[in-house]
Amino acid sequence: MKAVVMTRPGGPEVLTLRELPEPRIETDHQVLIQVRAASVNPVDTKLRSRGLYLGEPPAILGCDGAGVVEAVGPAVSRVKPGDEVFWCYGGLGQRAGSYAERIVVPESCLAHKPRSLDFVAAAALPLVLITAWESLFDRARLCTGDKVLIHGGAGGVGHVAIQLAKARGARVITTVTGAEKRALVESLGADRAVDYREEDVAQVVRDWSVAGVDIALDTVGGQTFVDTFPLVRFYGDLVTLLQPAADTDFKVARMRNLRIALELMLSPQLFELDEALAHQGEILRRGAELVDEGRLRPEVSNTYPLAWAAEAHRRLEAGHSAGKLVLVI
Repeated sequence: MKAVVMTRPGGPEVLTLRELPEPRIETDHQVLIQVRAASVNPVDTKLRSRGLYLGEPPAILGCDGAGVVEAVGPAVSRVKPGDEVFWCYGGLGQRAGSYAERIVVPESCLAHKPRSLDFVAAAALPLVLITAWESLFDRARLCTGDKVLIHGGAGGVGHVAIQLAKARGARVITTVTGAEKRALVESLGADRAVDYREEDVAQVVRDWSVAGVDIALDTVGGQTFVDTFPLVRFYGDLVTLLQPAADTDFKVARMRNLRIALELMLSPQLFELDEALAHQGEILRRGAELVDEGRLRPEVSNTYPLAWAAEAHRRLEAGHSAGKLVLVI
């Protein structure tokens, strides 16, 4: 099979198209899938440039994708050959990822593809859906009527988080740059979009919610994380996807009694947490229902053929893209 292989840590040029042996089912609960599309995520570019979480190169990157089941292990019961599925599994180094024509995935980590989406749109969804879902519902315990601040609302996680929050009955304010991204988040249901290059985010948020928002989701990190402390109400929730700096001053957060949570959806794979992996599979199933109900849609900004994976990495690292980038296989 053809696959894009990371040969060593470095720039996009270390991604090489190669011919490799096809993967095989090795345990009773595994599923062999013909990959039709694979998502490109920021974690892919970080692993490529800094080194893998698990093992050493060469490795196949790509944490999520969509495709067609080719074969199943003897204990698999939820899918059969010919089923269209999407998943989030592999791509961290030790297990092969989705930048390939075929992949083997545990049954617990996949779900039937939303009927209303093609493979490209479905491939764009799993990692960002799980991240947004865990952040808002598992970490922050979002409830109907909550006021939510989402930083980077036009990004991969952000644009899904807006839709999940609205589907749960929350009100959403989000940060963006430019008219195009403002239009996107408003089309997804955001109640207020703030262009952080043109407006005072803190003042706009305080005007929108005088006491502060109930929940804030930080997809940016750095100073944005710290600047968000005073924008969350007393005893509110702040979830961040990034590692806070070692010298972060948490005084304001402590004085406001904020509940701060860290979200890394990769932990179940990194530490082989079977129950948590199964929970993520259930998130995919519930997300697919929202898609087919017309309450959630992934935004794909560009697609590339598999052989152009390096170019997709360059585009992602250059920034300024709304939604997701996807490799078509």
